[in-house]
Amino acid sequence: MMDERGRIADTGTQFDGMDRFEARVKVREALAEQGRIVAEKRPYLHSVGHSERSGEPIEPRLSLQWWVNVESMAKAAGDAVRDGDIVIHPKSLEPRWFGWVDDMHDWCISRQLWWGHRIPIWHGPDGEKVCVGPDETPPPGWEQDPDVLDTWFSSALWPFSTMGWPDRTPEIEKFYPTSVLVTGYDILFFWVARMVMFGTFVADDDVITLGGERGPQVPFENVFLHGLIRDEHGRKMSKSRGNGIDPLDWVELFGADALRFTLARGASPGGDLSIGEDHARASRNFATKLFNATRFALMNGAAPAPLPDAEELTDADRWILGRLEEVRAEVDSAFDGYEFSRACESLYHFAWDEFCDWYLELAKVQLAEGVSHTTAVLAAVLDTLLKLLHPVMPFVTETLWKALTGGESVVIADWPEPSGMALDHAAAQRVADLQKLVTEIRRFRSDQGLADRQKVPARLAGVEPAGLAGHIPAVTALAWLTSPAADFGASAQVEVRLSAGTVNIELDTSGTVDVTAERRRLEKDLSAAQKELAGTAAKLDNAAFLAKAPADVVEKIRGRRQLASEEVERITARLADLA
Repeated sequence: MMDERGRIADTGTQFDGMDRFEARVKVREALAEQGRIVAEKRPYLHSVGHSERSGEPIEPRLSLQWWVNVESMAKAAGDAVRDGDIVIHPKSLEPRWFGWVDDMHDWCISRQLWWGHRIPIWHGPDGEKVCVGPDETPPPGWEQDPDVLDTWFSSALWPFSTMGWPDRTPEIEKFYPTSVLVTGYDILFFWVARMVMFGTFVADDDVITLGGERGPQVPFENVFLHGLIRDEHGRKMSKSRGNGIDPLDWVELFGADALRFTLARGASPGGDLSIGEDHARASRNFATKLFNATRFALMNGAAPAPLPDAEELTDADRWILGRLEEVRAEVDSAFDGYEFSRACESLYHFAWDEFCDWYLELAKVQLAEGVSHTTAVLAAVLDTLLKLLHPVMPFVTETLWKALTGGESVVIADWPEPSGMALDHAAAQRVADLQKLVTEIRRFRSDQGLADRQKVPARLAGVEPAGLAGHIPAVTALAWLTSPAADFGASAQVEVRLSAGTVNIELDTSGTVDVTAERRRLEKDLSAAQKELAGTAAKLDNAAFLAKAPADVVEKIRGRRQLASEEVERITARLADLA
């Protein structure tokens, strides 16, 4: 009863030709005149759909549309995954795939829009219809259907149409099917399923099979489904919230590699990614860390060179080279399984927490002692590390690798192969003991009010039974200790239990700590810790806050309360020692 312009039509009443809004008023008036309105209720609230493009109220209206019978294509799409021709990553999203393709209804493909692929149907003067191909000419006087194809219909042609299909081209021969499709899980049905449906529909085409030289093909062999990028609070980005991120702004602020690494590090298959400036800033700091590590190596003459036999290497060398091989294997495994987040996490923690924080410091000691092969180990680790990082930090690694090796480009360099350097567990344990000993001494120094890098005399007992006799220079250098003088008098001591024994450390802090100033500093820190403890405890005691706050926010506050509580205890104990 309503035409395409929203006017009443073909009712045989006085309302024909009226606009829909005008007609509603006139119909009510006519009903009132006839006494047919029993009661009225105003205001009357109900939901009315509005067009996203024009804002006009939507009127339900029966109309003729073009449809695709998808039964056979949907079954073929489901079978492609069932038979392993296409693998979905992560596997946990397979049930969603089957839920759609196994229960798919016929697909309405016509749209009443000004843009899009025109539907290739022509209408004759007597109602005839004919499909006209791209190389054919419609009969004289016939008119093309005014509708266009659904966007997803056009998009479903992407895998093979962009390579020249229906013509046989070198691109189809070389690149079809592609190895992996990367897209968001939110369009698994709208786009991916339709591409697979169309791909299986033309799978036997001569162009696709290269004239029978190969069998039927699917459009791609793997589908990697990433999540949606959200803001740092986990909210969807939108114009109304104003929480959108312009990637070009971040490239300018943090660098292209920092943005790329941030996204890759958070690309957990099927999981959403919440990012804020802190994440990008951390990635930029990581790039800076790599730059500084490479600069240190170059300043000390590091260059690719053959490594000596394992027995000539130090514990630190064997540990870092063994860990590098473990990380290389883990990164290979992660990339093969499209687990980019796992690969990035492994590389980040190895580069920062092991190589930069520990091996570089141990290398300084070895270089000071004249261990000549240290530069070769530095170069070997950086060479492999920069190659492994190149897919997710291409610009920084390209520059650093060329400076380190003098090679043409890391892009064309060989991907790291297994080195055969298995982790020496005995050496790794001694390094772990050394790390624990240094960490505990540093913590004890901090509790004693000693400034970082402030040298203090110390006497170590039990080092040899603990298996660290060869590491005394490293311990004293990294823990900022000096040898005890003849008049050494211990004013503080700490015991550190290691895997093979206990080491006792005596420190002479006399004259190095201003007790009054230290007490003032501790009291100030205690006040801040108590304030943090009170604030976090108040939030966690607030039932209304707990009911509304996201679970991850509540968990973070619990962690802050725990840290504040521990800090209060530590500072209180230290003040008692100074009393």
